[in-house]
Amino acid sequence: MIKLKNIFILFACVFLHLHIAAQVSTDEQLAQQFYQNKEFDKALDYYEKLYNKKSPDQFYAPYLNCLLETKDFKKAEKIVKKQMRNHPEELNFNVDLGMVYLRSEEPEKAKKEWENAIKQVKADDQVFPLANAFIAVREYNYAVDTYLRGRKISQTNYPFSFELADVYRTQGNKQAMINEYLDVLETSDSYIQSVQNALQTSFGNEADSKQNELLKNELLKRIAKSPDKTILSEFLIWMEIQLKDFEGAFVQAKALDKRKKEEGTRVMGLAQLFAQNESYDLAIRAYQYVIAKGKDTYYYTNARMELLNVSYQKVVSKGNYTATDLSELEKNFNITIAELGKSAATAPLLKNFAHLQAFFLNKPNDAIALLEETIALPQLSAVTQAECKLELADILLMTGDVWEASLRYSQVEKSFKYDAIGQEAKFRVARISYYTGDFKWAQAQLDVLKGATSKLIANDALELSLTISDALAIDTNEAPLLIFARAELLAFQNKDDLAKLTLDSINKLYPNHALADDILYKKAQLELKHGRFTEAAAYYDTIAKNYSEEILADDALFKLADLNENQFKNPDKAKELYQELLEKYPGSLYVVEARKRFRKLRGDMVN
Repeated sequence: MIKLKNIFILFACVFLHLHIAAQVSTDEQLAQQFYQNKEFDKALDYYEKLYNKKSPDQFYAPYLNCLLETKDFKKAEKIVKKQMRNHPEELNFNVDLGMVYLRSEEPEKAKKEWENAIKQVKADDQVFPLANAFIAVREYNYAVDTYLRGRKISQTNYPFSFELADVYRTQGNKQAMINEYLDVLETSDSYIQSVQNALQTSFGNEADSKQNELLKNELLKRIAKSPDKTILSEFLIWMEIQLKDFEGAFVQAKALDKRKKEEGTRVMGLAQLFAQNESYDLAIRAYQYVIAKGKDTYYYTNARMELLNVSYQKVVSKGNYTATDLSELEKNFNITIAELGKSAATAPLLKNFAHLQAFFLNKPNDAIALLEETIALPQLSAVTQAECKLELADILLMTGDVWEASLRYSQVEKSFKYDAIGQEAKFRVARISYYTGDFKWAQAQLDVLKGATSKLIANDALELSLTISDALAIDTNEAPLLIFARAELLAFQNKDDLAKLTLDSINKLYPNHALADDILYKKAQLELKHGRFTEAAAYYDTIAKNYSEEILADDALFKLADLNENQFKNPDKAKELYQELLEKYPGSLYVVEARKRFRKLRGDMVN
């Protein structure tokens, strides 16, 4: 009987405990609901009960806010002081007390409380909670004072510069923010990456053009004052690169190169960057600067070779070169090769010269002889040799020796089966099959290459595969595609006029064929090859308007937008076309790049 009584009491206690727990849970839910709905008078009753009976620390913040919103300042002051007594080391409660005074229209008392809190800071770990408390109530000046106090008393000499800079940024005090970043940079070079990361998102944003100007001016001022602090010059170079001010970056790099006796190391890196951004004239000047240091300098040979490569890119990239341009380039290649010699080190230079001879100077036999000599050079790496073999195969294909070209491609494919260069060779073998009309075998190889590790190869394979499948999808007659493939081979062989006539013959023999948009796209490519941008744009525009449902429509639209942005200097039209692409072709391969360019043209911040 006693045992049953004990069991009954135990169950009763458990039930009572669960009932109380459920009641508390319900109170919390109601309090939270009223609080979120800004019904502070109703939420107050529940939070007061929860604060007094359950957990003062847990429910302190919403309870205090309810008291402030209902203007019960006396009770608010009372609970804040209670928290201060219970947690004397946590100075953020002093901020709360100041807010009580401020809300009750006693600003002097609030000021005194806050200033007193800052004076009480004795250790580093008190700085952040107090500053964050001031930031939470938007009292940014007091947050600044807190960090400055922390800088003064810090046992670790931590400067709190990044935290101060963040507050100044929030306040819109750009000059103070910049000063903090540069001060810490002058204190220690090791902070450069952190400062760059902090400012990274500001560049390219039109809204921050004033900030960028302030930063550059401040850097120049400090560099003039302390020329020995080279970290400032390095930071200025980084900044100018972000802003695409390559000329300014080059000027600073030269000054730093002389000051630190770098022998052209930094300038070589910048020259490469200039070339990648198609600032060819500046890249040429940068390489010439290194070459002028003399033959005994470490980068002399590399600079000579890169100078020719950039000069080559400048001449052929725009398509509007002259016979004089080509003749001058050939002369410079011959002079450089005569000086540097033919060796494994100069093999890339020899390969490029062979390409120039074959595809631009109409000297394929000279090019073939030069490449065969290069391939046989001692100590030539296997990859460089393979690259030369691919170039040789291209030239053989250009001259019409299809069988020998296919053999050379296959050799590289077999030797580098699992590497990117092997996949490139496999693509070129498949392309020969396409040129010669073996479409089924070509497509089988292309389908394999769609999964290539190189995105460029995968895209090329996909594009050619789609050309084949689209042409044969409805009409199984291969004749139109045979003519089109013949035109593409003629274009590869630089027989552009004959290629155009061949393309036109398709429209005459097979009007309204599925290849109609491909023909227009190929014609646009031929016009671009010769720098005729207006004619190319007309073809792209026709595709975008008349063949909007075909597979090349998004390609044409992107190319047209690119021409308007970079050749015609019509940013508004380019922005309109990029937007059209994003809206009409959300699955396009160009979507990511188009969105980036659209946002840039619109003035958004783009990393």
